[in-house]
Amino acid sequence: MTPYTSLVDLANSPGSQTDFVGHLDAICSSLGLDYASYASTNPITGHVHAFTTYPDEWKNHYMSERFHLLDPTLRAASRSIAPVDWQRLNQDRDFQSVFNRAHDFGLPQSGVTIPVRGPFGDTGLLSVTSDLTASDWHSHKSKVIQELQTVAVNLHDSVMNSERLTHLLRRAELSSREREVLQWTAAGKSQQDIGDILAISSRTVEVHLRSSREKLGTLTTAQAVGRAISLGLIMPG
Repeated sequence: MTPYTSLVDLANSPGSQTDFVGHLDAICSSLGLDYASYASTNPITGHVHAFTTYPDEWKNHYMSERFHLLDPTLRAASRSIAPVDWQRLNQDRDFQSVFNRAHDFGLPQSGVTIPVRGPFGDTGLLSVTSDLTASDWHSHKSKVIQELQTVAVNLHDSVMNSERLTHLLRRAELSSREREVLQWTAAGKSQQDIGDILAISSRTVEVHLRSSREKLGTLTTAQAVGRAISLGLIMPG
């Protein structure tokens, strides 16, 4: 799969500002997943955002049982800077309480939750699930995790930017060289490739990437690429 190309601009398609569930459906369809959910709270406006492709029966049961207060996939990811694979939580008592009930609704128990940090203390959580076996899920996740991290940032930023006040505050400025390096990264080029293309050292490339990550308020280069695309600073590769 070509990095960063297939999904990162879906949230900018017509009507996407209100059809975030449709965007989640597109993520699942494109990456071979079964269900997806996204949740965040905007610390500037106080608005809570939550979207999911789960069946209504499960959504209603999940909320009526207040599972969101004990769901360890959300709790662990909110404290993490890295994606949280649910397999590492399957011995947790709360996980068993929530997902044994999910199993009764015919829902899969393999999945991953990806945290996204924003520049104003905002955090988004993108969760995706699959009914693959544990071993097949491990293999499939390794193929799609980088793109998932990118689309998670893109989705989070699209949700946050749907509120005008937040959109005005979130604008970041990158130098022309930083945008250039990120653009080549979006195209799937390695640091060495980018250095050769731009006639600079790979170490200088890393300096520009590190600076871009700091300015964009991201922890990884994949997230920086996603945020730069969502802000219109670079184009999808």
